[in-house]
Amino acid sequence: MIKMMKRVIFLSAFFLNVIVLMAQTDPVIMTINGNPVLRSEFEYSYNKNNSDGVIDKKSIDEYVDLFINYKLKVIAALDAKLDTLTSFKQEYAMYRDQQVRPTLVTDADVLKEARDNYNRAKEQIGSKGLIYPAHIFFLLSSNATQEEQDRVRHRADSVYQLLRAGADYADLAKRFSDDKKTGANGGLLSTWIAPNQAFKEFEDAAYALQIGEISQPVLTPRGYHIILMKDRKQLEPFDSLKNTIIQRIEQQGLRERIADQKIQEMVKQSGGTMSKEDIMVRRTDSLAAVDSEAKYLIQEYYDGLLLYEISNREVWDKGAKDEAGLAAYFKEHKKDYAWSEPRYKGIAYHVKDKADVKAVKNCVKKLPFDQWAEALRSTFNPDSVIRIRVEKGIFKQGDHPLIDKEVFKRDTTTTPVEGYPIDAVYGKLLKKGPENYTDVRGQVTADYQDMLEKAWIYDLRRRYPFTVNKEVLKTVNKHQ
Repeated sequence: MIKMMKRVIFLSAFFLNVIVLMAQTDPVIMTINGNPVLRSEFEYSYNKNNSDGVIDKKSIDEYVDLFINYKLKVIAALDAKLDTLTSFKQEYAMYRDQQVRPTLVTDADVLKEARDNYNRAKEQIGSKGLIYPAHIFFLLSSNATQEEQDRVRHRADSVYQLLRAGADYADLAKRFSDDKKTGANGGLLSTWIAPNQAFKEFEDAAYALQIGEISQPVLTPRGYHIILMKDRKQLEPFDSLKNTIIQRIEQQGLRERIADQKIQEMVKQSGGTMSKEDIMVRRTDSLAAVDSEAKYLIQEYYDGLLLYEISNREVWDKGAKDEAGLAAYFKEHKKDYAWSEPRYKGIAYHVKDKADVKAVKNCVKKLPFDQWAEALRSTFNPDSVIRIRVEKGIFKQGDHPLIDKEVFKRDTTTTPVEGYPIDAVYGKLLKKGPENYTDVRGQVTADYQDMLEKAWIYDLRRRYPFTVNKEVLKTVNKHQ
């Protein structure tokens, strides 16, 4: 009993020391809504977002507020249960698996796959070995007439007789082979051939040759071949081919297949108590426990997906679609969008028939500006026949030569649009600034979203408590 108590006391002291050591090596730098943030996580985020290639670098003190805002938004997303969305789960799992699956495959696994590939190849090759032939090829189409067959066979026989008389094989291959790729290389094939890799007729004739021997014309389903045996060999030992086989495994993406096999084995070994998803979750946790870089990279993607969804709901999509809010914001800040020079709000257009000059104006004059394009398309260009050409927008001097000439009265040369010789403009000159927010929608939307963002952050900072350990903050990137 006393020994047992001593053991419990010893273990308790041991684990307490481990916890103290961990706290010393990676202390809590801030607490957000009761959740501790370790210094290592803050350092990972700060260093990644303030590397040498970043234009707008922040000091550590400046980055603290950005980091807190980021974390507050993620907490808001979790409170909104956005992590339970099927779309979120699927996208996160896809990214997580891209990071984690490769860690399932060890060098030993790849080496075993390489050896298995070698053994399969060795069994296929057997005692026949590998051959390195050349050929002079005479193409024969599958539907060739008897006359065509006779003519191709005669060509092949004639070249064969030249070879028997001492002609140079490589020279004849370049001159007469219908396989232009190998012919340019003296008839040499691009690789060694193993059994069952070529037509049976070609293979039987080739394997019957010794090095330097030439076959009579051999008929295959593709045509006639005159084969020269350049070299023969047995498969090299595994160790001499190992690196080449491993390189091929990497190029062919066979690591993915190895990972699939290992996951299936793990599921099977669990007796059905664990799914593939369970395996990946467990593996992710194991990886995070020993690799902080991988841990924070995966967490960064998890948080980033939540951040995107919650920001879209609270700021981006909300601000872009809030027509009433955009209009009210523009009205309140209209002076901020004043122009230093007039703009022409309208169209420059080109027509074939003079009557269409007036028809275009009548088509749009009573419509809101944002409906002009569709009205003109449906009225004048409803199908493949293009009746008019139109450029619509809000133009300042220098934007469009026709508008410069007709509206701003500048001495500008315009280039006629081929097939549409009559030019015209229609619209209004805005001297004091935009009429409404749609004239500067992009600017107003960005500013309105910025206002929503600031109001949202203000609310988050009031809703969720947070504290920063200033002493630990001073040690960022300054500890061993």
